[in-house]
Amino acid sequence: MIERVEQLRSKAEAEIAAAGSAEALQELRVRHLGRRAQLPQLLRGVAELPAEQRAAVGAAANQARHALEEMLERRAAELRSAELGSLLESDRVDVTLPGAPPQPIGRLHLLTATRRELEDIFLGLGFTVVEGPEVETVHYNFDALNHSPTHPARAPSDTFYVAPPAAAGRGEEDGASPGASGAASELVLRTHTSPMQVRVMESHPPPLYVVIPGRVYRPDSDATHTPQFHQIEGLAVDEDITLADLKGTLLAFARAVFGDAREVRLRPHFFPFTEPSVEVDVSCFNCEGRGFRADGARCHLCKGEGWLEVLGAGEVDPNVYAYVPTSERNAPGYDPERVQGFAWGLGVERIAMLKHGIPDLRLYYENDLRFLEQFG
Repeated sequence: MIERVEQLRSKAEAEIAAAGSAEALQELRVRHLGRRAQLPQLLRGVAELPAEQRAAVGAAANQARHALEEMLERRAAELRSAELGSLLESDRVDVTLPGAPPQPIGRLHLLTATRRELEDIFLGLGFTVVEGPEVETVHYNFDALNHSPTHPARAPSDTFYVAPPAAAGRGEEDGASPGASGAASELVLRTHTSPMQVRVMESHPPPLYVVIPGRVYRPDSDATHTPQFHQIEGLAVDEDITLADLKGTLLAFARAVFGDAREVRLRPHFFPFTEPSVEVDVSCFNCEGRGFRADGARCHLCKGEGWLEVLGAGEVDPNVYAYVPTSERNAPGYDPERVQGFAWGLGVERIAMLKHGIPDLRLYYENDLRFLEQFG
């Protein structure tokens, strides 16, 4: 009987070792250890054997059963490991391959594309692109631009004030507010790109033709204002420059952006750092300056005016030149009796809104792909 147990064990071990899948292994478990298998039936018949054979046959049969159970578990683990390895090999993801389906490559944000377009226009007119700091001193942001000490733009409600590190603690101890005079009010987040006018003139003698793009900050937030937005400042300083030169420059800009049929008009205005100052309008490209569409309806873009306000500009105020120190580098300096200049400032968001019919400034910053993907 013991020989029979060894035969069953040997046969089962050989078949288990040769099993190639979890399904085959489960079938062998039933065949060799199931209720109707020969080894379990032999164990149930041990009681019918002669007394002198029961112990030996029972021990051999139990040992065979335990050995087969352990072998089945080991083989099952081996098969699971092999199947997992095979699955990982066949399903391996090569992260260097393009996606499926392939995803489109990125594109420039509308504001970046518009800024670059405007820069290219002025580069073609002979201007140079320069940039400056976004955290600016009160001197360059207000004083050097001819802002009076009581100008409303200096109020904390209109400007983000930044305290210098050395003065921050002192301001708190003294109870000074960010908008108060003193060291804590010496730095601001620039409210326009105009501070670079004096900075550039300090480092470069005339003639000077520059455009200054960049981010600016004001505490406003609604459909047409955001706390952060983008401007492009322009400055030209040379001899015998007049408003006619300014108008010709901006006419070339308007036609490059909005179409060759555009015209510009200048309306009197006031800015602290230009004199005279003007608001610049461009003829509406939606209704060709008529104020009404071909079907007789009022133009929704210009509201029937036939003109679109695009930027502010003017001749550089002579007082601004006084803030440019005379030195060997820029000698004889920016003498208002010898040089004249003009400047303008435009909002990149404003130009993009007009050109593409965008109703709300906040759409630029919401990162909604349904909006952004329209401007590929």
